[in-house]
Amino acid sequence: MVCEVDPKTKSSRRRIALVGIALEALKQHRTRQDEMRQAAGDVWEEHGYVFATPIGKHLHPGSSVLDVFRTLLKKAGLPAVRFHDLRHSAATLLLSKGVNPKIVQEILGHSDVKMTMDIYSHVLPTIQQEAIEKLHQIFLPDKKSEDREEENE
Repeated sequence: MVCEVDPKTKSSRRRIALVGIALEALKQHRTRQDEMRQAAGDVWEEHGYVFATPIGKHLHPGSSVLDVFRTLLKKAGLPAVRFHDLRHSAATLLLSKGVNPKIVQEILGHSDVKMTMDIYSHVLPTIQQEAIEKLHQIFLPDKKSEDREEENE
């Protein structure tokens, strides 16, 4: 039995930007799903799901879905992870690349930035070291930086 409910918090219902490769993948998926809908004919049940069975029903997160996911990970040379770990990986990557924690919080739908930083505090030491190195470059730029500045004058 499928039970559809509203998201648990107000911030859970939100718009997020997607990278181009994700948008392209979703467009291709829509085309494949339109083909499945036509092939299913009158058997198709329209529920508006982005991901559905070949006849439009709710896709249960059972072994077949996880098997496909594991196969894709293996094919890509990636370690075996839980599906939910993708969310954590994205947040960790964004924070490690210097994305403002407030933006990461909004993407994840956390109620406040403190929650995000509590969960991803393991990323902070790397971010702090990079910040200190940037500060060092401001006060003590390397010789090459000084030479470029003199050339531009």
